[in-house]
Amino acid sequence: MSRGPRAVGAHRDWGDDESGCAVLHIDMDAFFASCELARRPELRGRPVIVGGRDRGVVLAATYEARAFGVRSAMPMTRARVLCPQAVVVPPDHHLYHDVSRSVMELLGQVTPIVEQISVDEAFLDVSGARRRLGAPTAIGAALRERIRAEHGVTASVGIAKNKFVAKLASTHAKPDGMMLVPVAATIDFLHTLPVGALWGVGERTEEALARWGITTVEQLAGTDLLSLQSAVGSVTGAHLHDLAWGRDPRPVVPGREERSIGAETTFATDQHDARVVERRVLELADRVAARMRQQGVVARTVAVKVRTSDFRTLSRSRTLSAPTDVAREVFLVARELVAGVDLRGLPVRLVGVRGENLQRREGSVGQLTLEEASDPRGESQREAELALDAVRERFGRAAIGLGAPTR
Repeated sequence: MSRGPRAVGAHRDWGDDESGCAVLHIDMDAFFASCELARRPELRGRPVIVGGRDRGVVLAATYEARAFGVRSAMPMTRARVLCPQAVVVPPDHHLYHDVSRSVMELLGQVTPIVEQISVDEAFLDVSGARRRLGAPTAIGAALRERIRAEHGVTASVGIAKNKFVAKLASTHAKPDGMMLVPVAATIDFLHTLPVGALWGVGERTEEALARWGITTVEQLAGTDLLSLQSAVGSVTGAHLHDLAWGRDPRPVVPGREERSIGAETTFATDQHDARVVERRVLELADRVAARMRQQGVVARTVAVKVRTSDFRTLSRSRTLSAPTDVAREVFLVARELVAGVDLRGLPVRLVGVRGENLQRREGSVGQLTLEEASDPRGESQREAELALDAVRERFGRAAIGLGAPTR
């Protein structure tokens, strides 16, 4: 996951008063790469990059590789130029998800108020755990030690009065550290940071603020609200002004469901053949739908992503008349969306499929597909795909594939 910019002045001891600081942000360090080092200890101390050897992008890099300028989401070709001596390791997503699931279960033993926000990070509200487990710093230290002992990976911990400041604290604790930002030190801590550290400040917003002479959080905090809203818009201006003064009222929300489920792939060679791209879209739709069924959700929207050989990325989406978790329905929409993308004569480098606007399947309003309505035995496409799920659960995903629809 991309990280906001850090400030040298923020990386220091801000005090030891833990009162009012019940929010922890746990963030595993270079997670995918750390998982690989845990099972390949002979690679420790060497620059390691997780990703396809010649195609795709960097998924993770050890800090030794980052010293050469390698970063997540960087094209692998660029990363190998920057660090030709790096060891490139193909990703093992089953391993990463297994470790992630185990770590999240560990966090749940501390408090039920755990909000997982990605595969490698989560917020905890430890208000109710202090009497049983001690102060937040003691809880953070114990978690870091257990994660290291049980999985061989390191985690950084930020502790603060709210989620926003806790996440910034963990960022400045990296790698393999812990930072407490006491309530009384919150403003001083924030005002050491560049404006790009604030949530919601991307490249364009940062440029817009710079035109007004605002490059630090302290300068933003000192700008009157109306001027700030003139620079970046009413909603964004108010949001950033609150953050600059440490205001973030959002609670830690346990068990938050995924807002979308997706899968994507980079071709070994750029593809001009539309049939090859279509087959891959079918595979991705199958994977996405299977994950939705596993989690008991349906998607109201289908989205696709297409990246051409010049690294131009195009996205398209369509809202369905009824939510679905059926791969065939996802595929038919995704195929049409991909076919409608203007490739400008260029081959396809990457394609992705995503189900969005998720809702629980129970109680969702659906409708029969044509096959379901006309099948005299009442066997639906969904039932057939559930049978595929059962076969794959027993024999592995490669045991059986989804056939392409005829229409």
